[in-house]
Amino acid sequence: MTGSEAAPTRVDTSRPHPARVYDWWLGGKDNYPVDEELARKILAADGTAVRGARANRRFMHRATRAAAESGIRQFLDIGTGIPTQPNLHQVAQGVAPESKVVYADNDPIVLRHAEALLHGSAEGTTNYVHADVREPATILRLAGESLDFGQPVALSLVALTHYLDDSAYDLLERYVEALVPGSHVVLSQVTSDISPEGVAKAAGLFRQSGTPFFPRTHAEFSRFFDGLELLDPGVVAVSEWRPEEEDLAAQAEGVVPVYAGVARKL
Repeated sequence: MTGSEAAPTRVDTSRPHPARVYDWWLGGKDNYPVDEELARKILAADGTAVRGARANRRFMHRATRAAAESGIRQFLDIGTGIPTQPNLHQVAQGVAPESKVVYADNDPIVLRHAEALLHGSAEGTTNYVHADVREPATILRLAGESLDFGQPVALSLVALTHYLDDSAYDLLERYVEALVPGSHVVLSQVTSDISPEGVAKAAGLFRQSGTPFFPRTHAEFSRFFDGLELLDPGVVAVSEWRPEEEDLAAQAEGVVPVYAGVARKL
């Protein structure tokens, strides 16, 4: 398993972490009271939080499957979060067992789960990089130990860009520059266009807890795909990106304030 040179092992339970808050919304057990407290506060402020987390997870499954079915055999997932079945590598390798997957995250608890999750995986097919998204040189270098950046890669930053300020545009560009034509870029992002009052309250709670949070409009989110070829149906609400039966059923409960899109590098 790949790792950064100095991956920390101590889990900070004094403040909530977005990966663990997200885990609570998904019904996971890998969170702490401080994470649950914030997750409950945000859910009280924005009743779409749990539905949004689940819709976002299903989008990741569909986008990964679409990339694998298009012939991509390499995947770099940044901002992995705590593993929830099925994981990205299981979806990709379910389509093509030879697919190579590298996860990247900066939370020590994710590192611990990655070690357990990847134990017994076919060597060389699934690896983990402990690094922050704001360290593209580190992530790309370590991911390059497993992935061949001379071949197409599906780059996923799912439910991650809303934790980054406007430097995210240049940051994403640095990652995309490392990709060859035919690669895919998979993104989702909380928006203030839908349920603006609830999203504003949720953003405020994240910021009060020490986590930056930046909802974006349709135009602001679409900007991430500048210079890329958006795949159908373009930038849409997350449950509307190539929905399957479960997504259509979930839409009956209302649209969640998350945009999603997948694009191809030309």
